[in-house]
Amino acid sequence: MKKIILLLTATTLFWSCKSAIDNNSSKQEIGVQINLKDIKDDKVMVTVSPPKITSDEIIFNLPKMVPGTYSIDNFGQFIDSLKAFDKKGNSLPVTKIDENSWSIKNAKTLSRITYLVNDTFDIEKGTGFGSGDIFSPTGSNIIADENILLNTHCFVGYFNDFLSTPYKVQVVHPAKLWGATSMTDLDTSDTNDIFKTSKYAELVENPIMYSKPDFTNFTVDGMEIQISVYSPTGKITAESISSGMKTTITAQKKFLGNINTTKKYSVLLYLSDIKKNDARGFGALEHPTSTTVVFPEVMSKEELTEQMKDVVSHEFFHILTPLTIHSKEIQYFDYNKPKMSQHLWMYEGVTEYFANLFQINQELITEDEFYNRLAEKIENAKTLDDTMSFTTMSANALQSPYKEQYLNVYEKGALIGMCIDIIIREKSNGERGILDLMKKLSNEFGITKPFNDSELFNKITELTYPEVGDFLTTYVSGTTPIPYNNYFSKVGITISKEKKVAPIFLKGQSPYINIIPQTKEIIVLPEIELNQFFTELGLKGEDIIMSINNKNYNLDNIYDLLNESKKWNDNDAITIKIKREGKEQIINGKIKLPFENTDTYKATDITKEKLRNAWLKG
Repeated sequence: MKKIILLLTATTLFWSCKSAIDNNSSKQEIGVQINLKDIKDDKVMVTVSPPKITSDEIIFNLPKMVPGTYSIDNFGQFIDSLKAFDKKGNSLPVTKIDENSWSIKNAKTLSRITYLVNDTFDIEKGTGFGSGDIFSPTGSNIIADENILLNTHCFVGYFNDFLSTPYKVQVVHPAKLWGATSMTDLDTSDTNDIFKTSKYAELVENPIMYSKPDFTNFTVDGMEIQISVYSPTGKITAESISSGMKTTITAQKKFLGNINTTKKYSVLLYLSDIKKNDARGFGALEHPTSTTVVFPEVMSKEELTEQMKDVVSHEFFHILTPLTIHSKEIQYFDYNKPKMSQHLWMYEGVTEYFANLFQINQELITEDEFYNRLAEKIENAKTLDDTMSFTTMSANALQSPYKEQYLNVYEKGALIGMCIDIIIREKSNGERGILDLMKKLSNEFGITKPFNDSELFNKITELTYPEVGDFLTTYVSGTTPIPYNNYFSKVGITISKEKKVAPIFLKGQSPYINIIPQTKEIIVLPEIELNQFFTELGLKGEDIIMSINNKNYNLDNIYDLLNESKKWNDNDAITIKIKREGKEQIINGKIKLPFENTDTYKATDITKEKLRNAWLKG
């Protein structure tokens, strides 16, 4: 999964990973009908037909959490009017045990369960990670006759003791809506889709997006890629972004070599209309053969394409870990009593590292851009607890004080991957790196063979060098901050201080402005130290920014403001109309761009050039 910080909501976007559960049960079949034709009050009717039940009581559940999201979401809260019936249509006793589970008595006679599903997008506030919102790519959207983002774990539940029972899912839908998914539709009609999966875990790994058909297909090295887009106004089309996606995925496939054998990969892009009650948690969530992505439609095509490159890159690399290489905590994930693995440094961190490394490896970015990305991650990691054991944080990521440090999986986690890569390159004289290690781990373990959490470090050391094991013990499970400059020096990179223009409306990952949801107005955040741009103009916390240089701004066009601010020059004249304590006023002045001293990394040691090239170019 990846969540991304977008200024307009101060919402964090993260990336996550998913995988499978596999309990033993008799191979019968669970039937599901999802009715998208008769949607009433934004609710979808779902009917579940159980397998043969031999007990007097059965428990039916919706997930409390799905793998890779690292948050408790309680999808049962979106279920209404759950009822159970026998073959004659008589009601059976149903008792709600908790937010996600229902007990059904006289279960031997159970013929069907019915319930209504509410969507999650309508209630999102976008107040940030841990706010109680469902991360949008994990949630659902229901707009009758227009769009249904059908993350299957939001709509379909499971019976205790039948997690390995096959599912047959029928989706009844209007003819004008088409379902984008990596699953195969076994029905040829325009209004009825049939999907079969071997078990519940496979079903929840296969989202479907129903909307007016807007998709493109292309093939990369034997893999069929499908890009499907829902854009409320039609501003963005699948065709308009597919070229960039093809370039990115082609480069990723080349970087990975023969690791991946996926035959079809789908990217489902939902663009949110932030003027309405719509998705606010922007980012993506990976699956073995697809990625769901949610972004605001107000982004320009160029900005969206750039964000998609980084987001989809991250999700695609999850093919390696945890979708292939993972621990028993993930293989046997319990949807309602989840236990976390110690190794988010690998699942998310190494994945994020690859999402950046492949771009320099395949010449999509320059060396300086790559070093700047690493420098930014070092700076971001400094804002978090650098002495917290990463394995301890990972294993306890659902509770305080560890969940507040989760963002570090994309910062320090990626840097952990970088350091291991450099160690392996140095010890092997440039012949091998961390990608070679991941290939060996995928051969050692794999999709159906998990590792024991406590044994991974020993296995990695066995496959690499003692120095890698020492690094993992000292800096990953230990509490010692990583001396990054020691590792940069191994590849001839030195650090220097450089004065750079800082973003005007953003400090690190914290914005200076936000949106008032009720009025769509842009407000200067109170109780934070403002940068020179604000102080020189006399702007204060709680000021409402109404217009700049005679152009009105609010939620609807805030991205225009952000993009325009990148073109401003120091000492340019500026006129800002604000509202302070209810009274409008005009501020005339000059732009004073904020500057900051940042660490800059440069390749300076020519004697390390061969090793550096091996690291970057592989």
